[in-house]
Amino acid sequence: MRHSGAVSAVTPGPGARRSLALIRDHVAALRQCRDCPDMVGPVVTGEPVLSPVLLIGQAPGTHEGPAGRPFAWTAGKTMFGWFSRIGLDEEAFRRRVYMAAVCRCFPGKDAKGGDRVPRPDEVSRCARYLATEMSLVRPRLVVPVGKLAIAQVLDGAGAGQLADVVGRIHRATYHGQAVEVAPLPHPSGASTWHRIEPGKGLLDQALAAIAGHEAWRELVGGASRPATAARGARS
Repeated sequence: MRHSGAVSAVTPGPGARRSLALIRDHVAALRQCRDCPDMVGPVVTGEPVLSPVLLIGQAPGTHEGPAGRPFAWTAGKTMFGWFSRIGLDEEAFRRRVYMAAVCRCFPGKDAKGGDRVPRPDEVSRCARYLATEMSLVRPRLVVPVGKLAIAQVLDGAGAGQLADVVGRIHRATYHGQAVEVAPLPHPSGASTWHRIEPGKGLLDQALAAIAGHEAWRELVGGASRPATAARGARS
């Protein structure tokens, strides 16, 4: 179910209330986008929320459009299980984290099997929405999920070996904003990377780094980190 009003994951002041209104208008406009003729609608995006944490997925699959929200199927169950381990269950996460994506419509099926990878021109068209969101939300922590999203945020890094980037916090400039970045592997059931070593251990390190980040701690109300979570190294 979609909600028309924006919500805040942080204590709202006058500036925050203005930002919330702008985010609400942005999401309403985004849901009307029809700029990519080969993409399959509807537009899928998270709820308008002002948050210190922004999650960037890759593109919705076949189930997200009918559900009306991102990560609505099996990959989402896996991903939200990860975040539950560090303090936010699925519903709390959806209320407190701004959920974006490299592309907001289903790319369709690839003739060779699986979902089609969005073309560079499609990624470029959707990038303007991410640029606006970075400006309005102004997150302090960005969590890109999967190689496509990681490569966009870290300027190509992660498009090769996930082991080179997952497991620690990176500093980056994304759409003109200085942010810290915590890459995560895609939680697809077709991937075994996060289930076997070194991916399993690196995923644990990445979640620990997120749990220790001040932006995440703000979302979970300042609760102490789980005993297994240690602050990740920064690069």
